[in-house]
Amino acid sequence: MRSAVLLMTLAAGLAGQQYDLLLKGGRVVDPKNGIDEPRDVAVKDGKIAVVAAGLAASEARTVLDVSGLVITPGLVDIHVHLYSTTGVANAWAGDDSVRPDDFSFRSGVTTMVDAGSAGWQNFGHFRETVIDRAQTRVFAFVNIARLGMMTQAAEQYEPDLVPAEVAKVAARHRDVVVGVKTAHWQATTWTAVDRALEAGRLANIPIMVDFGFFKQERPYWQLVTEKLRPGDISTHFYRSCVPFLDENGKLYDYLGEARKRGVKFDVGHGAGSLVFRNAVPAVAQGLWPDSISTDLHKQSMNAGMMDLPTTMSKFLAMGMPLREVIAASTFKPAEIIHHPELGHLTVGSAADIAAFKILEGDFGFADSNGGQYRGRRRLLCELTVRAGKVTWDYNARTAVDYRTLGPAYGVREGEFIVPPPKKK
Repeated sequence: MRSAVLLMTLAAGLAGQQYDLLLKGGRVVDPKNGIDEPRDVAVKDGKIAVVAAGLAASEARTVLDVSGLVITPGLVDIHVHLYSTTGVANAWAGDDSVRPDDFSFRSGVTTMVDAGSAGWQNFGHFRETVIDRAQTRVFAFVNIARLGMMTQAAEQYEPDLVPAEVAKVAARHRDVVVGVKTAHWQATTWTAVDRALEAGRLANIPIMVDFGFFKQERPYWQLVTEKLRPGDISTHFYRSCVPFLDENGKLYDYLGEARKRGVKFDVGHGAGSLVFRNAVPAVAQGLWPDSISTDLHKQSMNAGMMDLPTTMSKFLAMGMPLREVIAASTFKPAEIIHHPELGHLTVGSAADIAAFKILEGDFGFADSNGGQYRGRRRLLCELTVRAGKVTWDYNARTAVDYRTLGPAYGVREGEFIVPPPKKK
């Protein structure tokens, strides 16, 4: 590998250094702006300053050689779980949540959206303890259930599904709330979906539906062709119970009709919500997801899902073009949550950037039900920049050869290196 650092940080006042950070030599893939070619990316004051070829290294205080890497906008994962609410083990509860900064940057993710772990009563606590403390940019869907995903029972208690209360929370926290969530509803009625839709109308925000338990009385096709509005989100799209193929192996017409209506299909891989039996033929017939997301939690991260780059790699393996995979992991999910300022490298936008090495080989990928699919490429995150600061550096590009730093490097102010006495 070429020298990791081309230019070390110099005195801020040196002439000609108009950029704080320069990523040089990479292939920029920025689908929102139609870019897929070698370009350099310069950062100033936490914002994208220039995206162009041939930028001079002398113009930046810090230059990182990213030759051989694909440079993308920071990834936007719109289905994760970040709010631990209880000590009781529950596969769908907020108890299985993770801390955002522990898992975001190492995966190239700079924006996470919690998918309804907190409800309208405990959302304020979630914000104080997680959202406002994270270095990762965190948004959230408010669960229609009062206590969110604290327990399965809490999500089934109909009197706690109160649209007006959800709307009040959404208004109070409008800078971080992006929608309403309903999940795991087990009854044969549409009550949870209908209440979420009412909350969405009151707050003028979309809803995300985890269809929960599939019932004959409320079929999936009816959800996406009659219930959901344009802009609403069906997550866990490639789940085993979603009807995809007719007796001739062709996609059912209702799926195309739902997409024409403006319903958004989200992956939400999770520990049990993507099967290759559905995903492979759907991708082959052009039914690509609007957003690729993980449903990250303690179980899914240690199972077949693993992380967002792995999930993206599965869609690469299934035949979705790299540019479309990146689009569905950056600006498209950002637009779905009504934050179009994110997910691209437009000059003036937040300097949220990821850099990936595309590994070539023979890789096995697991779905969430024990199925395997093999692919020739796999994404590995080597560098993440959040608001202009390097937050993940897999190959130590921001470090230098220790032998050049002198005998006092690493010694804190006021400390002394005291050698032992010489032997007589």
